[in-house]
Amino acid sequence: MSNPEQRSPRRGMCAAILCLEAIALGLTTPVMITVADVGTATALTIGLGLMLVCLLLAGMLRKPWAYTAGWVVQVAAVALGLIVPLMFVLGGIFALLWGTADFLGRKIERERAEAYAAFAADQGA
Repeated sequence: MSNPEQRSPRRGMCAAILCLEAIALGLTTPVMITVADVGTATALTIGLGLMLVCLLLAGMLRKPWAYTAGWVVQVAAVALGLIVPLMFVLGGIFALLWGTADFLGRKIERERAEAYAAFAADQGA
């Protein structure tokens, strides 16, 4: 088990959001085919492609660039509303969840670092 000081709450929360979003984006594939009359190949490429990107990014969140890529996925999910209008709402909800997880994760990490630094200073004094 890893040291609790090294675990990233930001990474955990953002990975959870991406995994849940992957399910939602994968489920847009049949909706695009049956409701929006999008071609099967196009719907599979968009829906399953975004799902795969979410799952891959969830595992790559140890790298700082992956958070930027996560924001790109959020924009793509909202833009999917041009094909399936409900995705404006659902993509917006996931973008809000992603932003909240990113913001709160950074805040927790910053406060945790300050607490560990204060503890270390007290132990050294």
